Amino acid sequence: QVQLVESGGGSVQAGGSLRLSCAASGLNFSRYAMAWFRQTPGKEREFVAGIMWSGRKTTYRDSVKGRFTISRDNAERTVYLQMNDLKPDDTAVYYCSADRNMNGIGNRADDFGFWGRGTLVTVSS
Repeated sequence: QVQLVESGGGSVQAGGSLRLSCAASGLNFSRYAMAWFRQTPGKEREFVAGIMWSGRKTTYRDSVKGRFTISRDNAERTVYLQMNDLKPDDTAVYYCSADRNMNGIGNRADDFGFWGRGTLVTVSS
């Protein structure tokens, strides 16, 4: 049974930092592209950042480039999202996701077959 468990969310003031973690089990982690999505009430889930199975390629949505960094540790079966200079617009539930794709990184929610339950990030002004 595949499980993705996010942690590290919380409340922070604008300009602050948080580091999200996602621990994976039940899958051959090193064969999966991983990504973070986020969602706010009434809006569709949106892609935030993705990382190839090897860690050698990453991709980000424009609004987080230069502020967020995705990384992974295949030995620990964990993916991270370091979020710096947080803004109120970053407030959302953040979800970890996995895609059995060794050829690239998708950026659509439909590309990813496995999801965590999410962790809430709240950024106050």
